[in-house]
Amino acid sequence: MVQRVAIIGAGVSGLASIKCCLDEGLEPTCFERSDDIGGLWKFTVSGKLTASIYRSVFTNSCKEMMCFPDFPFPDDFPNYMHNSKLQEYIRMYAKHFALLKYIKFKTMVSSIKKRPDFPVTGQWDVITKRDGKEESAVFDAVMVCSGHHVYPNFPVDCFPGLKKFKGSYFHSREYKEPEKFKGKRVLVIGLGNSGSDIAVELSHTASQVYLSSRSGSWVMSRVWDKGYPWDMLIVTRFESFLSNFLPTSVSDWLYVRRMNTWFKHENYGLIANRKEPVFNDDLPSRITCGTVVMKPNVKEFTETSAIFQDGTVQENIDFVIFATGYSYSYPFMADNAIIKCRDNEVTLYKGILPPRLEKPTLAVIGLIQSLGAIIPTSDLQARWAIRVFKGLYKLPPVNDMMEDIDEKMGKNNTIQTDYISYMDELASAIGVKPSFPLLFLTDPRLALEVYFGPCSPYQFRLTGPGKWDGARNAILTQWDRTLKATRTRVVHDSQKHFPFLNLFKILALPLLLARMSLWKGFKLYQKKTL
Repeated sequence: MVQRVAIIGAGVSGLASIKCCLDEGLEPTCFERSDDIGGLWKFTVSGKLTASIYRSVFTNSCKEMMCFPDFPFPDDFPNYMHNSKLQEYIRMYAKHFALLKYIKFKTMVSSIKKRPDFPVTGQWDVITKRDGKEESAVFDAVMVCSGHHVYPNFPVDCFPGLKKFKGSYFHSREYKEPEKFKGKRVLVIGLGNSGSDIAVELSHTASQVYLSSRSGSWVMSRVWDKGYPWDMLIVTRFESFLSNFLPTSVSDWLYVRRMNTWFKHENYGLIANRKEPVFNDDLPSRITCGTVVMKPNVKEFTETSAIFQDGTVQENIDFVIFATGYSYSYPFMADNAIIKCRDNEVTLYKGILPPRLEKPTLAVIGLIQSLGAIIPTSDLQARWAIRVFKGLYKLPPVNDMMEDIDEKMGKNNTIQTDYISYMDELASAIGVKPSFPLLFLTDPRLALEVYFGPCSPYQFRLTGPGKWDGARNAILTQWDRTLKATRTRVVHDSQKHFPFLNLFKILALPLLLARMSLWKGFKLYQKKTL
């Protein structure tokens, strides 16, 4: 029987795991190598053994979509937050639920290994170090919440000539502030969120910034239609329905059309070969002002210059910053094959559970990446994992789990997934997904908001294990909290609004379903006649 649970890391995933353990009557002990909570969101100037951000980082998810699902942000918090403001909220959460007493700070986990009787008990030996002293303890289960922003992916060997380059080069993990780049010529490699953020920030200080991208990317603003947060308009169940049931060609066409609403990506050298966007409110304006210049992938370096795949050369480069992401490493696992059980790749059922364990008593929380926020994802993952630990959710056979991994994550080991589909899958398994037929019958106002409005975290606390009594009110007031953050100067509303859009969506739903059926029938007819 699982009772004592070791939690590795006191970031947002670790805190959610502590809370979920307590909700289920378990005894959590969290080990945190630093002296504070927050993980990635705790800004530090240095710290090679911890996740790291730069001073100017803001969130890409708005407060209503990234909160802990039973703890909304205060009304007056901005919709998108500086890292220090998010850290304030994280501390509020930990204090509200009295989580700090379960955390052992300045304690590094050096080893996690199965006990000799693991096939029977499922227990683990967890060895930790604090102040030079080593301790060992036995736990019934382990939740790994160490994140994946610790070990940089630094592909220096992929760039011929880099070692003879006389300027400075480093991974974006080491970037903190723009001051030392004043008047310099900087090349940033990688067009992810970090690469675009750093390039934009440096464009106000450096003499010139070049941003190199191998595959391009769609760029989205946090501010979307009518000035509302992007994720409150896009991450909805109705939008997910359209995306999943429209023909792929139509869905892709609509996606590209939407991405090009703000600006035509082709004209800015940004057109993407992939769907995942980056979020940056300023990159197009910096490109059109010439302070950021888009470039293709680097072919090779000389002592002072970069030669690109299109044959162009940029001379007198002072700094090269590699915003090339992170690798997934678990050095404290005595048997690395537990998590990387196939071709040395991370292989996890539902992105959480090693499928080949004799006893399912180890979970990785917060690794999955999606278009949704990490906090509610980690919260639901922790709830799912704990139900598995306690035997309240029966796992399928190993072969079925491996097939599910291949189908969901693909054999290329991507950890990206569709947010709503993934959350609903976990929620259904543990009985916390909203029942829409029942909801439309018993609470139509709430049903409309849940289906057509933002798929906010509160939805997964409406019912079932872990139900929160404040979830309904939090959903019905989420737009009020959103507007309070921006309506700091009250003005007269020039238009009276009527919810024609939602009415149209309701009436259009049966027509769309019928159209999907006709389309699928037509495609089937084509196949039979060819």
